[in-house]
Amino acid sequence: MKYTPGLPPMVAPSSPEASEDTPCRAVMSVLVDNESGVLARVVGLFSGRGYNIENLTVAPVAADGGLSRINIVTSGTPAIIEQIRAQLERQVPVARVANLTTLGPHIAREMVLVKVVSTGEARTEALRIAEAFRARAVDTTASSFVFELTGASDKLDSFVELMTPLGLAEVSRTGVAALTRGPRTL
Repeated sequence: MKYTPGLPPMVAPSSPEASEDTPCRAVMSVLVDNESGVLARVVGLFSGRGYNIENLTVAPVAADGGLSRINIVTSGTPAIIEQIRAQLERQVPVARVANLTTLGPHIAREMVLVKVVSTGEARTEALRIAEAFRARAVDTTASSFVFELTGASDKLDSFVELMTPLGLAEVSRTGVAALTRGPRTL
């Protein structure tokens, strides 16, 4: 997790240093009816109460198109995270809500496209770093690359940070897709 100067570092709610007042990051998965206005209601719940959404993804997940899954990354004290979960459950079109962070092991991945414009040594270094991170060059010109990388958010943050002095020109991220590990389902 990325540390922002001036703010306390985020910790996992289950870590030994976590307390009731320690900010933590949570990955929430919400199954909703796939109908007009649902996303606006969920986002409105966050904005109306002053909660921050750090990351948001939504897509249909049912074969018949009747359900969508919203993955939300947010932060706050454990009490605030629980309050968010409870308030999401009370929303009318919401079928299920789970805080994947507290349910146990989960997999959370996102994808990033990174454009690097450089020549000479910086270009060679960008290729070397991309190889170390197992990023794939999906577009190459004489003066630029577009790299594709999938992984945990902190891995992507590190990759972007390393590309910055090498000619980072643009970044586009998908947002987190997350599931619990093992046979448990939402």
